[in-house]
Amino acid sequence: MLSSDHRKCDTEQHQPLLSPDDDHGAVTGIAAPSADHDQLWFIQDGCGIVCAVVTWCLVLYAGFVVNFVMLLPSRSYWYSMVNGALFNFLAVMALASHLRAMLCDPGAVPKGNATKEYTDSLQLKPGEVIYKCPKCCSIKPERAHHCSICQRCIRKMDHHCPWVNNCVGERNQRFFVLFTMYIALISGYALCLSFLQFYTCVHAQWNECTDFSPPVAVMLMIFLCLEAFLFLTFTVVMFGTQIHSICNDETEIERLKNEKPKWERRVRWEGMKSVFGGPPSFLWLNPFAGLRLRRLLMTRTRRSGVEFSV
Repeated sequence: MLSSDHRKCDTEQHQPLLSPDDDHGAVTGIAAPSADHDQLWFIQDGCGIVCAVVTWCLVLYAGFVVNFVMLLPSRSYWYSMVNGALFNFLAVMALASHLRAMLCDPGAVPKGNATKEYTDSLQLKPGEVIYKCPKCCSIKPERAHHCSICQRCIRKMDHHCPWVNNCVGERNQRFFVLFTMYIALISGYALCLSFLQFYTCVHAQWNECTDFSPPVAVMLMIFLCLEAFLFLTFTVVMFGTQIHSICNDETEIERLKNEKPKWERRVRWEGMKSVFGGPPSFLWLNPFAGLRLRRLLMTRTRRSGVEFSV
């Protein structure tokens, strides 16, 4: 089941690069790779892959119990149609949000860009300090942190979540928030349907309210209630934490390290618009918004480190 323990990231000190004339610690001979925001991203981490598969299995199990144990055997056609359509719609949105959070580049800094040529191109002012990550040999932007699982520095890294097998960072935090929101909604929905089903079956014949035998139906719904309660508790906490962090423009790592902000904070709606993109609209709730599937399908696959890109 879901838990609040997330995989930890590395927080070692970073090596400073003082000026374009001082290339101590820079890695020469490595070209800075170009960023392509349309690339698929997948972390080859065993624990994360297992957690992601378990998440999908639990959501599909909830869909099976809701549809085949509770709704389809119902005598009321409209009750089954309306609740089935709404629950399955929310489940699809939850799984789509999970896929986007898992397969979207969270804001990785290009590897090996800490070269003398690249620092020269930055046109630094005299005495201006930049930092190099000693693990992935990249020049670290402000508020970037290195993740030992992704083996990359991630812009505005909040945490590494094994349940989406990815870091939650600058470019996929929106999808992680949507994932927690939709999982909380279907969990609460499943609990309500389960309680209503129990009430209906107790006051009627069990054979008339489900196609399964009473012991099997009870066991399936009890496990669904336990699963839904745990999911609901976890995702409501995570959703609230994420919204609080966005509104205060502070990541979980920055909060835990008690870092004093050196950046201009975007508070409340400015922070929300920064993460979700644009003014409030229904597109905020759409995990498919901005998905350019045609370009993804037309590009070829290549492997690099612990992740592969398309």
